[in-house]
Amino acid sequence: MSQSVARALDLLDLVSRGVRTLEALAEEAGVHKSTVLRLLQTLESRGFVAHDAGHRYRVGPAVFALASDALDAVDVRAAASPTLRALAAETGQTVHLATYQDGVVTYIDKVESRQGLRMYSRIGLPAAIHATAVGKVLLGGLDPAERERVAAGLDLRAFTPRTHVTVDGLLADVAISAERGWAEDHEEHETFMNCVGAPVHGPDGRVAAAVSISVPNVVLPHEGVLALLPALLAATARISTELGARTAAPSPASAPSTSAPTASAAPKGTP
Repeated sequence: MSQSVARALDLLDLVSRGVRTLEALAEEAGVHKSTVLRLLQTLESRGFVAHDAGHRYRVGPAVFALASDALDAVDVRAAASPTLRALAAETGQTVHLATYQDGVVTYIDKVESRQGLRMYSRIGLPAAIHATAVGKVLLGGLDPAERERVAAGLDLRAFTPRTHVTVDGLLADVAISAERGWAEDHEEHETFMNCVGAPVHGPDGRVAAAVSISVPNVVLPHEGVLALLPALLAATARISTELGARTAAPSPASAPSTSAPTASAAPKGTP
């Protein structure tokens, strides 16, 4: 990469992070002001930066147009596919990828486990928002007002005695899940199945998709499924990076200890 191109990209990055004046940009970049001004003028001529009357620089419209085009071109399923398959190979369990649109959570990819027992889920089928880990993750990614509106309109059908059947109970669980960065389906959709799910973030920081690991009770107990969380969080961080998100590496501390029961692992019952 030429030095001028590298410096221009560095300046664009600095402007995007809030460095506004010519003097501050020159100091941060370690480049003479005349060189910075020349590069900024070039970027401005192409619409990548703009400045106000006080000569404070900001990101220009070309950046947003480029980002929008890039987002349209990104296929979440294609970006996630290698990591989903690696996660399934590492854990030996069923892995799902799901997205949300207009009140519906849909499975868009699935990697079957090595076990003989198969789940009902199929690519292209909707997932029960209130009774699946991916559903809770994606519901938690909505703005609070939209989250409440969607939850209020759900058919809170009881699949098992553990299924959430009240809006308040569901929203409380979703809020906890969003705060800690992962959700679970503890025998809430099928009495013999436990799942953990985590969000995939897009370039704008919003939740773009959800990944889950699903395991029958005969293969692993609930605590064993929770022990798969570090692998799941590492996988969703990798996919988020592929989509252009700026995410920190997940910490094993994000997962609960399985040496003793935790509040999140305790049976919820019917709220």
